[in-house]
Amino acid sequence: MKIGRIYRIGSVLLEHGLDELIPKRLRPWYFRYLRKCVFWLPNKHKGESQGRRLRLALETLGPVYIKFGQMLSTRRDLLPPDLANELMSLQDKVPPFESTKAQQIIKDSLGVESLDELFDEFEPTPLASASVAQVHSARLKENSEQVVIKVLRPGIKQTIEADVDLLSSVAGVVQRWLPDGKRLRPKEVVKEYRRTILDELDLLREAANGIQIKRSFESSDALYVPHFYSEHCTKNVIVLERIYGIPVSDIDALVEQGTNLKVLAERGVEVFFTQVFRDSFFHADMHPGNIFVSREHPENPKYIGIDYGIVGTLNKEDKRYLAENFIAFFNRDYRKVAELHVDSGWVPADINVDDFEMGIRTVCEPIFQKPLADISFGNVLLQLFNTARRFDMEVQPQLVLLQKTLLYVEGLGRQLYPQLDLWKTAKPFLENWMKEQIGPQAMFKQLKENLPFWSEKLPEMPDLLFDTMRQMKQLPVQLKAQHERELRQLASIQKARITGHLAIALSIGSLAAHLLGQHHIYSVILGVAAVYTWYRSFKMLSND
Repeated sequence: MKIGRIYRIGSVLLEHGLDELIPKRLRPWYFRYLRKCVFWLPNKHKGESQGRRLRLALETLGPVYIKFGQMLSTRRDLLPPDLANELMSLQDKVPPFESTKAQQIIKDSLGVESLDELFDEFEPTPLASASVAQVHSARLKENSEQVVIKVLRPGIKQTIEADVDLLSSVAGVVQRWLPDGKRLRPKEVVKEYRRTILDELDLLREAANGIQIKRSFESSDALYVPHFYSEHCTKNVIVLERIYGIPVSDIDALVEQGTNLKVLAERGVEVFFTQVFRDSFFHADMHPGNIFVSREHPENPKYIGIDYGIVGTLNKEDKRYLAENFIAFFNRDYRKVAELHVDSGWVPADINVDDFEMGIRTVCEPIFQKPLADISFGNVLLQLFNTARRFDMEVQPQLVLLQKTLLYVEGLGRQLYPQLDLWKTAKPFLENWMKEQIGPQAMFKQLKENLPFWSEKLPEMPDLLFDTMRQMKQLPVQLKAQHERELRQLASIQKARITGHLAIALSIGSLAAHLLGQHHIYSVILGVAAVYTWYRSFKMLSND
């Protein structure tokens, strides 16, 4: 299966001429020779641009590769314009599957004989089609509300599992044979990716994620989440409110309606950090195809988010370390950054902290007090990875989604308002969050949250205190008894060891008497003595 999939991937890449994306100076003579050997896989798209060939190849290979293209499409600072423009269509313009199949899936999932039972209208042509699902518009019969129906692609799970299995095998080879394999922890990263992408195939989970984020931003001016009709949601079909926003990538339409792009860009940063640090639950698929802008109040713009199939979470410890790291970066306290990495276990405890601090300073110092347009975060990340490699910093699989989402947010900000100062926008938010976590207000909040628990346990406190004091009084006697038991055990083990040595000697003597042709009586006596001695030795050990 894996060999077949590897061949399929290789043939798709060659048939779309993607080997030509490798610069000629990096193609050795044997590369050209091997390419000619596979003459039955010629470039079938010679007349197409490189960007179009790459997009078509990713569409052919399936959702795992489409998602990779979606992430690349947000990085116009790293890609030529034709590549970025073509990859943008992967966000919501993937070729759809047949409408008749979609309608049958909807009927089977919602338990109806005809769509007319639930919907007054149904549009067979999809509104949008992405890597794992496509969307059809409809009108609910029960309340005449305009809705959209998201339908999972048939057979998509098997395709994804095959590709992720292949990635896992490649990760195993990388981890074992590459010099940086163990530090990069590719197997753990792929395992985390497998969990994330398979979760996306459960649309019930997506509905639950969307409902939770909607509740968190119920009164927010920054983000609106459509209503999910949970009574019409299943594992492969969900029904939700239809929204009429402007795609965030349509800068011309945003400018035409007078949208305040500076406020919009700042609110993107605000939404991201609020989800990460306030809620510990963030939308982790924030490519432009999933983000719209409300047409209402362009001077006070609001985001509309869709597609909550991929969300990320952080535990309390990682969240705290991340916030402290961000603030230390903003304050240019590179010593603190280095120490935090050691404290969190992300780098070995025996590294030279002074050298690590200098490595971080060398990378980060040039990027501060610059507008976003002047900063290439791709290059910054590359340099940080090189620094991390020098100091054996391990990749943190639980942070991979967060890093990907941060790249999405930065790419979005670059498109909307290139002068955005990401650091200046985020710093006050993080400082306020840290004050709430470690100040008197945080202590009072913690006490208030725990008050019902302590009120319930308070009547039990006298009994618990009495039991604790009684146990402490008996502790010396218990420790003495335990010490005596350990001494007896050691003595028994020593006796068993001596008896075992004697048993070995008797066994060897019995064997030697037999081999040397002595009277058999000697061999038998020694053998019986050896068996009895072995028995005594094992009995001593079992009695322990």
